[in-house]
Amino acid sequence: MTQRLISFNFWLLLPVFFFTSVINNSFCRTKEPVKAAHGMVVSANGIATNVGVEILEKGGNAVDAAVAVGFALSVTYPAAGNIGGGGFMVIHLKNGKDVTIDYREKASIKAFRNMFINKSGHFDPALSQKGTTSAGVPGSVAGMIYALQKYGTMKLAEVIQPAINLAEKGFILDRYTAHSFKENLKYFKEYPSSFKKFTNNGHPYKQNEIFKQPELAKTLEAIKENGRDGFYKGWVADLFLKKIKKLGGYITQEDMDKYNPVEREPVTGIYRGYKIVSMPPPSSGGIALIELLNILENYHFKPEQWGSGDYIHELVEAMKYVYADRTAYLGDHDFVKVPEKELLSKKYAGYIFNKITNKATPASEIKADGLSQYHESNETTHYS
Repeated sequence: MTQRLISFNFWLLLPVFFFTSVINNSFCRTKEPVKAAHGMVVSANGIATNVGVEILEKGGNAVDAAVAVGFALSVTYPAAGNIGGGGFMVIHLKNGKDVTIDYREKASIKAFRNMFINKSGHFDPALSQKGTTSAGVPGSVAGMIYALQKYGTMKLAEVIQPAINLAEKGFILDRYTAHSFKENLKYFKEYPSSFKKFTNNGHPYKQNEIFKQPELAKTLEAIKENGRDGFYKGWVADLFLKKIKKLGGYITQEDMDKYNPVEREPVTGIYRGYKIVSMPPPSSGGIALIELLNILENYHFKPEQWGSGDYIHELVEAMKYVYADRTAYLGDHDFVKVPEKELLSKKYAGYIFNKITNKATPASEIKADGLSQYHESNETTHYS
């Protein structure tokens, strides 16, 4: 089983990998579209991109390359690449089937309703955004290994080795990553271990310096040797859970043992004849994207309007309604009922389109009450 296309989303930055033509990272700076014959890897970091290219050149498929890039990004792109977070993956198989894998972080079994309320009885953003109380059960390692074993062709040891090498031997910091370290210095100071790791003896790293992560290399080596058990059990999990408990977090070994990725039916839509396939809830991006395109389909933009004031106005106004719906209706299917059919309806998009005028509506005045006023007919809606 081989793959033609895959999009692979991390939690924070959502880097996307499209495998349609092989590309050298330097070409990313050109303005013209890049074309080649066999495959393409695109990621947020050039070193990680090259790891994916090498996997394709060895005969690996798109999933092999995506997993290799995912582990490499955990080394070369600390701002968002991760093994301690989670992600989503959308895969288009050669046989035409589309599948999605949900390996987003999950709340601990010990989570409770008022876990982010402080002693004064008020919501405390720090409890939900900083430290161990804000952490979810990590899913990246389980998700990438699951994808590799079910849809890839190569062994874990082969696709993770480049990441181990980069962590152990180090890599040359580019301007962006060095700048990112410097800009976040004030945040690193809040956590002694982060300050020690992401500074050069207390001073900001500079462009072209070598950045090594031997501890991360050991963690990746444990995953290489023992698969998911190298992360969710053993010494890695022991150190992780010990620190979580010491700092007042909620994650336990039971959480780690019970974490499993989930395959979900993708959300689909049609925009001007193009089929859109994307991630369903708990990701909000797929439904929001298709709802937005359904609204914009009612406009008839001319090429010369691209980037004009009218174009931007209509795009932003549509986005306001989509994000109002996102806030009100989208969540995790495992816990809440998401009105997916209604939000993806062309008729509902038309209802929103008719509310947009040539004047900007303040976001504060846009309420997600459309579904209560809009009623779909009883006839079947057919998707092709």
